Amino acid sequence: MWLLCDCDNFFASCERVFAPNLIGKPVVILSNNDGCIIARSKEAKQLGIKMGTPLYQVKDFLAKNDVAVFSSNYLLYGDLSSRVMSLLSRYSDKFYQYSIDEGFLDMSCYASNEEILQQARTCREVITRGVGVPVTLGIAPTKTLAKLASKFGKKYEGYGGVCMIDTEEKRLQALELCPIEDVWGIGRRSFDNLNYYGIHTAKDFAAKNPIWVRNMFKVTGYRTWLELNGKNAISVEELPERQSICVSRSFSGEGICKQEEVEAAVSNFASICAEKLRRQHSVCKLITVFAYTSRFRTDVPSKVINATLPFAVATCDTCEIIKAAMSVIRTQWSPGYAYYYKKAGVILSEISSDKVVEQDLFDKTDRRKQYRLNKVVDRINHKGGGQSVRVATQFLSKRFHLKREYISRQYTTNLAELLKVK
Repeated sequence: MWLLCDCDNFFASCERVFAPNLIGKPVVILSNNDGCIIARSKEAKQLGIKMGTPLYQVKDFLAKNDVAVFSSNYLLYGDLSSRVMSLLSRYSDKFYQYSIDEGFLDMSCYASNEEILQQARTCREVITRGVGVPVTLGIAPTKTLAKLASKFGKKYEGYGGVCMIDTEEKRLQALELCPIEDVWGIGRRSFDNLNYYGIHTAKDFAAKNPIWVRNMFKVTGYRTWLELNGKNAISVEELPERQSICVSRSFSGEGICKQEEVEAAVSNFASICAEKLRRQHSVCKLITVFAYTSRFRTDVPSKVINATLPFAVATCDTCEIIKAAMSVIRTQWSPGYAYYYKKAGVILSEISSDKVVEQDLFDKTDRRKQYRLNKVVDRINHKGGGQSVRVATQFLSKRFHLKREYISRQYTTNLAELLKVK
């Protein structure tokens, strides 16, 4: 049996840990630069507030309905996530963190389903009491079914936050009640194809002929079919990874116009992308760099920088990725006119595992030395915090600081912002 722990409305729940007066009230979290809504509490969803809605469009509505608004506080969310996962990992030797608010446990170390259910309820109580973040636990014979169980655990209060699919009857009932688009691993493209063939629920898909599934949806779709039918087909190492990594930012005010400012911003984005690659033990084959002026200003000329470059050898090296990003900016830069860039970003794609990397016969780079250097830099930055060691083009400017008018305090990571009790 597999157990999936899923934090409920995680970002909103983190804000409520230190503001319990917000429990039961609508809460929304904003994106970088307070641009749009990226997370909502259950109460905010019930008000009809949509994901991705720009703040300026609903500002009056939020005030009228007494909705609490917060800027993204990623340091707080990341720290509380670590605390949740630390407590969760105590209940099994085989633990895998899937995302900032989700983690899998292999429960085969327990003798019976009754014992698993008892341990799950204890685990939920410990996490809720110890961290203050409510969680829902889904338990089932496969990871895909465990994801399904957690959805039902959130939807129906009668489960008490712990839902187990442990019989054939429960499995079939869960599949019948689950729309196909809610199945883990079913992407938008697959969803459209499935609807075309009259498949609208998970049960419809699970009932299909396996040969047809394999031919139509290849290995990934076939594994999902097996998992829905109660057969473990996705190992921990094969859990879906990011197909691409993007780091971008909108700039406040008019934007930035100097070449060195744009280069500094893009260098920082490229560095963060490279660090994320190494953290998940991956490499990339393509980099896309973009920067563009405001799409809403008609009084000044518009400008777009956009290009995709391949790497001869798939890489996760910070210097190599920054160098490629800088070549795009410098090649497409237009001197002589002050374009004000409102947004820029870096996207890494064609991501694969760093365990097997196809080499280039004419590659002159010392990959082993490159690997050791990045490992040392990551260790120093992790210990020293922030960007203790960085490439020269990554100079930090106050102009790149995010607009965060509604930011809460960093209660758990900053001594100057500890909770004060009177």
